Amino acid sequence: MTDRLAQLRDAGVSIWLDDLSRQRITSGQLAELIRDHNVVGVTTNPTIFANALASGDDYQEQLRELAERGVGLHDAVREITTTDVRDACDLFHSVYDATGGVDGRVSLEVDPELARDTDRTVTEALELAKAVDRPNLFVKIPATEHGLPAITRTLAEGVSVNVTLIFSVQRYREVIDAFMTGVQQARANGFPLESVHSVASFFVSRVDAEIDKRLAAIGTDDALALRGQAAIANARIAHTVHQELFESDRWQALRVDGANVQRPLWASTGVKNPEYSDTRYVDRLVTAGVVNTMPEPTLHAVADHANIDGDTVVDGADAARETFERLAAVGVDLDDAFRTLEDEGVDKFVTSWHELLETVAGQLG
Repeated sequence: MTDRLAQLRDAGVSIWLDDLSRQRITSGQLAELIRDHNVVGVTTNPTIFANALASGDDYQEQLRELAERGVGLHDAVREITTTDVRDACDLFHSVYDATGGVDGRVSLEVDPELARDTDRTVTEALELAKAVDRPNLFVKIPATEHGLPAITRTLAEGVSVNVTLIFSVQRYREVIDAFMTGVQQARANGFPLESVHSVASFFVSRVDAEIDKRLAAIGTDDALALRGQAAIANARIAHTVHQELFESDRWQALRVDGANVQRPLWASTGVKNPEYSDTRYVDRLVTAGVVNTMPEPTLHAVADHANIDGDTVVDGADAARETFERLAAVGVDLDDAFRTLEDEGVDKFVTSWHELLETVAGQLG
């Protein structure tokens, strides 16, 4: 069944797992996914850690030790999460070495409550990089209005960044600009550009969930016929933007100095509508040079029955633009939909962050 994952890898897609827990690390399960399922990276977020802490006894020993030391709640949460991420980084180090730093990456998100505070986001990003102290860490920073300058400033300090919560193509353009500016500043600050990496996490399934809801509310035959088409079209258009901007003179000037391309990452690839194929956000978004980070059920579904048959992105750009024209024609306010998704994305992670704090507070006693 892993042949399909190998086919995906051979098509140029880096397969990352969208999940992490101490149990995955200590049981050897994560090592098995690396060895047998072509998994070459891991992403985390507050929801993932909240779920990990809420189940099982894997954190009890560290929680007791933190309680004995009288460590405060926020510091305890950071010690717990950075421990998992550091250990995962160590598991992936051989992949990191083998790929020249491109893969073998583990992502850790800044406090989502800082999503609209540039200065504190930068401070925390640098503190997280120092706390984990591994070269294959990605610090995750959301692509909010205030997050964009934080992305630039963090990269300028030589810290690799996973830009998260990207929904619109326009915001993606701004993300790439923030990335290139950060790389330029890193060069000016004397950091070797070969060591600075980044991915841009473009969310997929949440786009369909939001726009399908709006199409159902419109209710016309033309509107209903467009359900399930927005997310893949959005990602395909985003890929054309990536191609355009990373062929620009601005980028070529950085590339000759050793800069690494910021890769698109397809995030939120678990299907939310059971009427849709459970592999649609993987096998319909295959193209070289991208990352697809999957929850484990999606990973196993892809291994079992995905149809991996060459590039499914590049030739779909014109049809994707037509889809967006049709969505606007039936009355979908795409700009409003993307603003809603960004706001809800931040709010959901804040809620999960509070759940994580409450869980740790209860276990610290």
